[in-house]
Amino acid sequence: MGEKQASADGDRRIGRRALLIGGTAAAVGSAVLARDELARLWWRAPGVEKPRVQGAVDFRGAQWVAASDANWRRADRPDDYGIDMVVIHVTQGSFASAVKVFQDPGHGAAAHYIVRKDGHITQMIRELDVAYHAGNRAYNERSVGIEHEGFVDRPEDFTDEMYAASARLTAGICARYDIPVDREHIIGHVEVPGTDHTDPGEHWDWDRYMRLVRKVPSASA
Repeated sequence: MGEKQASADGDRRIGRRALLIGGTAAAVGSAVLARDELARLWWRAPGVEKPRVQGAVDFRGAQWVAASDANWRRADRPDDYGIDMVVIHVTQGSFASAVKVFQDPGHGAAAHYIVRKDGHITQMIRELDVAYHAGNRAYNERSVGIEHEGFVDRPEDFTDEMYAASARLTAGICARYDIPVDREHIIGHVEVPGTDHTDPGEHWDWDRYMRLVRKVPSASA
């Protein structure tokens, strides 16, 4: 599951950071950084931000259940941050417990999606936005996070229905953002630099999963 404390990857709401940068960039010689940060705020101008429909989902068939807004950052991806990665997680608990903690503002983390053992998919954060799921700010900004119900030491939790549904979800994400379907761009949480997580663990069948993703007609080559 995602990192509990967002401070671990320096992810904080961009408005506060932009104000701090605006007042100090020249003094510390970080003008280039300031310009880059401000350039990513263009979409906040009136009439520029993409329209949002309450309860809308990015994956057809997913159920919308909103995460606490303390566990993600509003953005306008892929225009302000390019998306080139999918990160696979395991909840280390039940589906219900994952939903509960992602709705808890004190948890400090959440993923975009949760896949249940029976293949049901719940979306909790729009792909437009940055979810605090990877424990690494740069990876959060460039990725979509998918949680899977279960425990890393229980291979029986990774059901046929879960693999199939998750593969369709990942294939759709890859097609949407032109992400290559390979292990450099579809990774486990354990592979994120600086993380102390081990998911999805040794029982996650990567060969099977990647075959399933590639079989989906919309998958990127």
